[in-house]
Amino acid sequence: MVNRQKVQSYLIDLGLSFEEVDANTWLLTDEEKGLNHIVVMVSEPLVILRVKVMELPEGGREKLYERLLRLNAEDLLHGAYALEGDHVILIDTLHLETMDLQDFRASLEAMGLALAEHYRVLGEFRRKG
Repeated sequence: MVNRQKVQSYLIDLGLSFEEVDANTWLLTDEEKGLNHIVVMVSEPLVILRVKVMELPEGGREKLYERLLRLNAEDLLHGAYALEGDHVILIDTLHLETMDLQDFRASLEAMGLALAEHYRVLGEFRRKG
């Protein structure tokens, strides 16, 4: 219970708009801060932050995979792009026990920055229609 309260208090301290969707899961709904649809979950011993970025395209996946790997290596401060089913996601994990407010903020800010900066770059791979 204490760990759940720790995460929720950080969300409040950062002034984020969110809704609690489960006992240990929150959905950020803060478009103003570029943090919309980011899911924050406590799955001890981790805090998992994730967001669906896009559906996988029908074709050109090899180029997309190469681009995602390069973004992971060259342009992400926290987290990584990954695949989940038919979606590209952006995911980061923090160790709950040692995570402090600054770690949590840095992870969220890095995700928001990546989503904003990579939107156009990944746009060429998005499904049309």
